[in-house]
Amino acid sequence: MITTKTADNVLKSYYLDVVSDQLDKAVNPLLAQINKTTADVLGKDVRKTVRFGVNGGIGAGTEDGNLPAAKGNRYAQFVTSLKNLYGTVEISDKAIRSSANSEGAFVNLLNDEMDGLVKSSSYNFGRMLFGDGTGKLCTVLALTTAAESGTASETIPADSVKNIEVGMTVDIYNVSGNFVKTSVVTSVDRTAKHFTLDNGAENVSEGCILYMQGSKDNEITGLGAIFNAPTLYGVNRAENSWMKPVIKNHSSAAVSELLMQTVIDEVEEKSGSKINFIVTTWGVRRALIENLSAYRSLEAMQLEGGFTALSYNGIPIVADRFCPDGTMYFLNTDDFALHQLCDWQWLEGENGKILKQIPGKPVYSATLVKYAELMCYRPAGQAMVTGISEK
Repeated sequence: MITTKTADNVLKSYYLDVVSDQLDKAVNPLLAQINKTTADVLGKDVRKTVRFGVNGGIGAGTEDGNLPAAKGNRYAQFVTSLKNLYGTVEISDKAIRSSANSEGAFVNLLNDEMDGLVKSSSYNFGRMLFGDGTGKLCTVLALTTAAESGTASETIPADSVKNIEVGMTVDIYNVSGNFVKTSVVTSVDRTAKHFTLDNGAENVSEGCILYMQGSKDNEITGLGAIFNAPTLYGVNRAENSWMKPVIKNHSSAAVSELLMQTVIDEVEEKSGSKINFIVTTWGVRRALIENLSAYRSLEAMQLEGGFTALSYNGIPIVADRFCPDGTMYFLNTDDFALHQLCDWQWLEGENGKILKQIPGKPVYSATLVKYAELMCYRPAGQAMVTGISEK
């Protein structure tokens, strides 16, 4: 007979390895290329010593002259805190009891819940990879006012709805950084860049910022921070040129092979880094295919995790829904690592149980957890081009 104890054992012995592997490799093509490591994790922090510049003890001289003075390598220490990543599933008591006498029905129930967890995690972790670590989803634009009532319209315009999905629970903060309310997104109009909330637009005004629930300033350091944050891993970028990536604005021009090769060459010339992964939007990828199809074809290639990419001189080009509009990232994934305290684990109670009843509800929940942080050891070895026209 299937019980909550049986479910606990199945989640521990079977689903943990399967789901963990999917969350590490099948969530996002970029994440699948990044090395996962437990190295340099000290307590709640990641402390990574990185080398920059060149060894100064090199030189030429005369046959009987002095040897070059010894000069060691130059080092800096990156320090950042581990972020707490969670994934939760819920199973009702009714669902468990209804499948108590059918192993097949019980397996189907768990498969469906695990599939939902992976899909939700794919969305959330994919979004974080392109974020700046703050958890910011969008900024509210000026709201219209209903003439008959003088109240704000419940349809809320935003600068972007790329990071918003129906059913998402969000925290809203005003322009002063004060918490306003928690809401659930009930609809999204991607063409008009509007959305609605379950509790309406009350107290929502221009300049308000939406964050994933409980995630404000708690997400991993994504590409948004790696390319734009004034201080990265505790190092002031303005005072350290080796921390500055290549950033170009293409001024709404079309993407071309010349543009791509110029950026790749500039990165290698500047830092010695070799670009091995390109991420862009679907619109930029379509424009690239159109512009290059007249004189060459872009072949397809298979990536780890079962993803497919276009190939530019052996470099995969991947389109990602969370990549900012008109943007193309040129990355060396060897310079990245996801530092983690451990791989995905079930959060267990004092009695070792995974499934725990939600107080006041006939529902059980189980939570996967990973404590991790994304780190780029050589920011100058990466590049970003913005302002590319899309198709």
